[in-house]
Amino acid sequence: MPSAHPPRVVFAMDPVHLPLLFPPPLMKRLQEVAEIDTDLVVRDFAAPDAAEALAQAEVLITGWGCPRLDADALKTAPRLRTVLHAAGSVRSLVGETLWDRGVTVASAAAGNALPVAEYTLGMILLLGKDTFVHRERFRATHAQPTAAETAATGNLGRRIGIIGASRVGRRLLELLRPFDFAVSLYDPYVDTAEAAALGAEPLSLEDLLGGSDIVSLHAPDIPETYRMLDRDRLALIKDGGVLINTSRGALVDPAALTDELLSGRLSAVLDVTEPEPLPAGSPLYNLPNVFLTPHIAGSLGNELARLGGIVADELTRVAAGQPPVHEVRRADLARVA
Repeated sequence: MPSAHPPRVVFAMDPVHLPLLFPPPLMKRLQEVAEIDTDLVVRDFAAPDAAEALAQAEVLITGWGCPRLDADALKTAPRLRTVLHAAGSVRSLVGETLWDRGVTVASAAAGNALPVAEYTLGMILLLGKDTFVHRERFRATHAQPTAAETAATGNLGRRIGIIGASRVGRRLLELLRPFDFAVSLYDPYVDTAEAAALGAEPLSLEDLLGGSDIVSLHAPDIPETYRMLDRDRLALIKDGGVLINTSRGALVDPAALTDELLSGRLSAVLDVTEPEPLPAGSPLYNLPNVFLTPHIAGSLGNELARLGGIVADELTRVAAGQPPVHEVRRADLARVA
């Protein structure tokens, strides 16, 4: 049942993100269903100027830069019942006290999955055409490639291995369907029937690594996946293979990956690294077989409004007494980022 009054809502995030998350049409939607001071954006739950609003807050709209919702933070918001996160993972945001209080948490992570999947698809298509190799050769020679130099080029039948049927992994599998790729999937929680429905052949991690031309990493950053691509597993990737990482750097042994890339045996597209950013002296900045980007695959610029739109939809449902669509539960955090 809807409450007798519109829910009282407070923003909690770095205010620099607010205009992109909620441009005027979306901000208007929030104001139509909730009581919200659009000039107040909390970055410190202990700040005196936020105390009155937090004391009345029933919903927090959080985002990047929001302090952790620990026991001290929750003392400032005794009426809080819902957190709507206008970003991806809530792992670093929520604590046990919040779950114990029965606060409902929802995230816009589904909206953030799309640009990461789009980035990855773009890279796969470019890699299949040997775009980066031909670019470097063209810069050096100013000559058209020979037939011998393009003999291994092309996307027809290129074998793509997806590690992790996460939100991003599933969106990428959808985007790959129109193309003539051979797609395989490793995910210990996905059975043969579900993999087939996703358009992929299920394989063990070792078989996927050994049989793929391009390996794309989309597993969550959880203790079980730490360094899942260690030295031995990286060695399984075929000579000339490519690793794409848009997940987290912690999933890959950085020293082992650097050695493989320095040898020239493998190539990589790395939007995430460990550490992040890499130190100034890292050889990965200048290797011709490494395409390095500064964590840009996720939502940036006007893409943030997609996240804000999801939150506006969720707030509309909450105001009507309905549960959010994209609820995150305590048990989910054992398996998702």
